[in-house]
Amino acid sequence: MRKFILSCESTVDLPYSYLEKRELPVLFYTYTVDGKEYTDDLGKDPESLPNFYRMLEAGALPSTSQINRFRYEEFFDELLQKGDVIHVTLSSGITGSFANAVAAAEELKVKYPYRRITVIDSLGACSGYGMLIDIAADMRDEGRSFDEVEKWILDSRLHLHYQFYSTTMDYFKRSGRVSGPAAAIATILKIFPLMRFNDEGRIIAYEKVRGIKNVIRKTAEAMETHADGGKDYSGRCWIAHSNCMDAAEELRDMVAKAFRNLKRSDIKIFDIGTIITSHTGPGTLALFFFGDERTR
Repeated sequence: MRKFILSCESTVDLPYSYLEKRELPVLFYTYTVDGKEYTDDLGKDPESLPNFYRMLEAGALPSTSQINRFRYEEFFDELLQKGDVIHVTLSSGITGSFANAVAAAEELKVKYPYRRITVIDSLGACSGYGMLIDIAADMRDEGRSFDEVEKWILDSRLHLHYQFYSTTMDYFKRSGRVSGPAAAIATILKIFPLMRFNDEGRIIAYEKVRGIKNVIRKTAEAMETHADGGKDYSGRCWIAHSNCMDAAEELRDMVAKAFRNLKRSDIKIFDIGTIITSHTGPGTLALFFFGDERTR
C-alpha cells in the first residue's frame, strides 16, 4: 500500500501542536492590519491570538486574501518529494483559494508524474473543516488507502453540518452580507442571525433569533433536527468560538443534556482562528456534527 500525505490549511482552526502531532502539514493563511502582515499560525506562537484580539479591541480592521498559486506550488512541491498527497482546502464558497490549489496541483503533476496529488474542496471552514481532516487522519493511520480516504471525504463533506451565529454584525456589514441599517437594528434589538453552510459551501442566514440565550438554544435544537439518529446521535461533535468561552460552555451543556449518547467531555471546544474571526468578529459560536445531507 502506497504511503500518502494528508494536508490542510490553517482555517481548520485546530491547535498547531495537535496538527503537528498528527503529522498533518498545514499551509498558513495571513491577514493584514495597518499594512503589516501577520500569520494565522494556530497558536504556534501562544500570543498570536491574544494579540489579534487586542488589535480588534483597539479598532483594527483586519483584511485577508486567498492563498495564491505560487504559495500552493511551493507547499505541494515539498510534500510531493516525500509521497502522494491529498490536500483539503477551505470552502470554495467563501474563497478563491481552491481554484489556485487545483491549478498548482495540475502544474506539479507534470514535474512529478510518478506521484498522485488530489485537491478536495472541504465545502466548509473552521473547526468543522478540522473535524473532517481529523477523521480522515484516523483513516490514514488505520492503513486505509489513498482512494478510500479520498472517497470518504467526498462522500462525507456534505453530511458535516456547520451551525453558527455571531453577536457582532459590523463584520458582516463590512463584507456586504448585511446592510448597514440591518446591522444597526440587529445590534440595538439583540437580534442574531442563525447561519449554516449550504451544499455549495456558502454561508446562508436562515433564521433571526432575539436574545443570546435563545440563539444558543436554537443552535442546539438545529442539531436535534439534522444529526444522524436525532437525539441518539453518537458521532463526533465539536464547538468553536471567538472569544466567547462562556457561551461555548453553555452550548456544550445543552448538547450533552439533549443527546444521551454524548458525554460532555467528548464535546471538544476550539478557538476560531484569526482568518475566520476577521470576517465574523468576536462573539461567534459554531457547532459541528454529522447528519443528513446539506441542502441549498
